[in-house]
Amino acid sequence: MRLTTKGRFAVTAMIDLALHSGDGPVTLAEISERQKISLSYLEQLFGKLRRQALVSSVRGPGGGYNLAKPTDQVSVADIIVAVDEPIDATQCGGKENCQDEHKCMTHDLWVSLNEHIFAFLRGVTLAQLVLQQQARARDEKVMELKDQRATRREPAAPAAPAVSA
Repeated sequence: MRLTTKGRFAVTAMIDLALHSGDGPVTLAEISERQKISLSYLEQLFGKLRRQALVSSVRGPGGGYNLAKPTDQVSVADIIVAVDEPIDATQCGGKENCQDEHKCMTHDLWVSLNEHIFAFLRGVTLAQLVLQQQARARDEKVMELKDQRATRREPAAPAAPAVSA
């Protein structure tokens, strides 16, 4: 089972939108620049996200996209399903025709894996991912401060007077 670029980019773009939407609508050009995702690809993804009511669009000057729901009500599974990303580890796409038009011996194993993956992704919210990114940004700032302090030179202490014997 592999999550394709479509699902990865959709989740990444939604995290970016959530992180930057406090000042009003966010343009796809801004997300594209920050995340290095093609603008035309984002337009396709956001069309699907809008149709599934995960984002709303604002037209005109100062327009862009907003989240349509609170971040704690949007799961990673919601995002992935909205962009038509299949979450399927079976070879047959769930059609049970894996081996000579019959269900293969491991079909039920892969179906069970699909269910576990989907349950996991349903349990991870956009709010959690945003908090994780905010904590990471804080940690990086703290690390920068520590790095700067470690390289800063202290003023040289005055030399001790020589003692004669």
